[in-house]
Amino acid sequence: MKKYNPQKIEKKWQRYWEAKKLHHTEDAIKDKDNFMLLTEFPYPSGDLHIGHWYAFATPDILGRYLTMNGYNVMYPIGFDAFGLPAENAAIQRNINPRDWTEENIAYMTKQLKSIGARFDWSRTVKTIDPNYYKWTQWIFLKFYEKGLAYRTKTKVNWCPKDKTVLANEQVISGCCDRCGTPVIQKEREQWMFKITEYAQRLLDEMNSLDWPETIKTAQRNWIGKSQGTKIKFKVHGASLNIKDPFIEVFTTRADTLFGATYIVLAPEHELIAKLVTNDCIGQVNNYLEQVKKKTEFERTNLEKEKTGVNTGAFVLNPLNGEKIPIWIADYVIGSYGTGAVMAVPAHDQRDFEFAKKYSLPLRPVVIPNQNWNFEEKAYEGEGVLSESDQFNGLKSEVAREEITEKLTENKAGFKETVYRLHDWVLSRQRYWGVPIPMIYCQSCGYQKVSEKELPIKLPELQDFKPADDGSPRGKAGNSPLARASDWMKTKCPHCKKDAQKETDTMDTFVDSSWYFLRYTDPKNKKIFASKEKMTHWLPVHHYFGGAEHNTMHLLYSRFFTKALFDLGYIDFNEPFLKRTNRGFILGPDNQKMSKSKGNVIDPDEEVKKYGADTVRMYLAFMGPYENGGPWNPQGIKGVSRFLNRAWNFVQNSQNKKRATKNDSTTELIFSKFIKEIGHDIKNSRFNTGVSGLMKLTNELERLLGQKFKLSKNYYEIYLKLLAPFAPHFAEELWQEILENKTSIHLESWPRFNKNILDKEMINIIIQFNGKTRGVIKTHKDLKEESIKAIVLNDLKLSGYLKNKSLNKTVFIQNKLINFLPNAPESRRLLPKDE
Repeated sequence: MKKYNPQKIEKKWQRYWEAKKLHHTEDAIKDKDNFMLLTEFPYPSGDLHIGHWYAFATPDILGRYLTMNGYNVMYPIGFDAFGLPAENAAIQRNINPRDWTEENIAYMTKQLKSIGARFDWSRTVKTIDPNYYKWTQWIFLKFYEKGLAYRTKTKVNWCPKDKTVLANEQVISGCCDRCGTPVIQKEREQWMFKITEYAQRLLDEMNSLDWPETIKTAQRNWIGKSQGTKIKFKVHGASLNIKDPFIEVFTTRADTLFGATYIVLAPEHELIAKLVTNDCIGQVNNYLEQVKKKTEFERTNLEKEKTGVNTGAFVLNPLNGEKIPIWIADYVIGSYGTGAVMAVPAHDQRDFEFAKKYSLPLRPVVIPNQNWNFEEKAYEGEGVLSESDQFNGLKSEVAREEITEKLTENKAGFKETVYRLHDWVLSRQRYWGVPIPMIYCQSCGYQKVSEKELPIKLPELQDFKPADDGSPRGKAGNSPLARASDWMKTKCPHCKKDAQKETDTMDTFVDSSWYFLRYTDPKNKKIFASKEKMTHWLPVHHYFGGAEHNTMHLLYSRFFTKALFDLGYIDFNEPFLKRTNRGFILGPDNQKMSKSKGNVIDPDEEVKKYGADTVRMYLAFMGPYENGGPWNPQGIKGVSRFLNRAWNFVQNSQNKKRATKNDSTTELIFSKFIKEIGHDIKNSRFNTGVSGLMKLTNELERLLGQKFKLSKNYYEIYLKLLAPFAPHFAEELWQEILENKTSIHLESWPRFNKNILDKEMINIIIQFNGKTRGVIKTHKDLKEESIKAIVLNDLKLSGYLKNKSLNKTVFIQNKLINFLPNAPESRRLLPKDE
């Protein structure tokens, strides 16, 4: 018998597949439905780590399964190649970031090919290719023409280490998501995308998507829709030189208006200088200086002690005229809402803590239907109004409506819907990015570059290090592109006078917001992709990626898609129909992998030891794909042993007289596993798919031990079930041992015998508290959790558990399950022969 030698056979079959163009995808094949399978394209960091393998090899199992089931599957690959890591690495090595990036792409391409995935390399895109970013610039211009791209002065997040602006989504716990440096706030002019114009649609049109609820919840929270009341508090004191003497606040709890005992302004509020009384000017100025030293994260951290200062000024409650003091506090942020808060310390814990510190009054106006000590904690729930004039006795929900109506009648307020979402800051004061296709003329202002001049190519620079403050257009400490003096010089397209190209570059999330469109038509020079080709493939049917992109890449891609749809360039308004997030691969010590901890797993080394198919199968087997888990050296050895066993099992077929007639026992076993393994792959339960293969192998070896004989057909079915998981392994045995002349990956997924499976169905009695409430027909030998799931998804049976907690069940396999609601524990009974 031949020994299993993965290193030899894997290179052999990779060359074979490439020569046969087996993974080359046609745009349309007769009688086949198209299916785009997508995983987030990698950043060319220089080396594939085991997380990359998890990202690419495991979804490939689904792609191969779908191909065997008659789909025309595209599994494209590319490189998200602009950005800070490449630029920082190039600075450290004193080389050009393009050279560093291109070398990494070449090396990672070799590594990616070693996976054995069915990538269509003919469709590869690289975001640093001018033929790609020409269309990134073109899309920017189309957005600009429709008012979706604009320039304005705004408060921005500034990373002092990377020396660039960050979008809100790129600030994690107050720090830069790339380098971990605490972020500070700066005011500067920036290019923005008007994503807020799509806030409501981003919420509404998400409901139909087949996405995990965790992603939808993350996006809903980030968009942050609030429906409430805008209230105008008149500033008290006619001597104040204020044109419009009102402070506006937004609240979702208008029912607590009579409990407002002070107003809080953000330190950035424009009225502060005009409001502060003479006796408070000194302490206010001192406080404002202190606040400037704090990051936004420090200011809004709920754990920190609240700080503030009194302005000495007052506003009037718009319904009863009560004087309310105006304070300044750093926990209110000027860029959020109106930059002012109606403080109700009896009904908001943050206001409560502030009021306690500065001895401000608490006035409960919403009374709960329970005992509550308002001196110890704020009550933030619903209740009945008290001390609220004519609104006393009303429930909170009703009071909110009636108080808002009264405010509207008095022209002191109105209903309003607000969103937490801010417009997307896309300007970056770095070199390694897409130049923004705009021109600045001192006479005409900003003008767009002519489409005929696209792409505006990134110039070669010797000194591309970022400046300390990233100031644009030749000022001291400017953006790196301002040093390319010849490149920057141009003429104004309007008045023809001397002008300058924009020196900021685009956020790299712009590049990745539309790359999936380009996969459909990667060589088109006339448009970013033809409508006809996009219609063949889009929207993306199934998108695999990381949870870190729940509120960045996924949200931005949805915005781009909706905007391009509205502009008439595409025929769909959601980019990804189904989304699956992968988990993290941890080190063997259960910690995040890092070189400093010495727990990094090098996939190249694992491939040398065990082969790519073993690594693929182990990654699929280690646990649910969305959970990930720790790398277990014993686990991969176990998978290696299994493949060697399967290798010998198929090779032994040469030494046995194969049966010419199929028996019902063998057909039943195969039908069961064909159905189960296929169902597992289809639902991305790759770990249980591998488990099914192992169980099938056990069953077949048991049969052979009982003198059963398998026909060649069954060995072929066995390899077809293995093929998505171990493509090289299956190909070798298919062609070399079973002597087939064409690739196993052109074969169809085997069909199971439904009739023979139906004969194996049994009845399970369903009881609640010992009373029989129904009978379900199901497969033999199902486990307790599977039976539970069937019952809980049954509309009638699940009704017996409505409004009850389930802590205990009695389960007798293949006979009954008895649900005991509100019981303290669970136990399981098995048949005597198990």
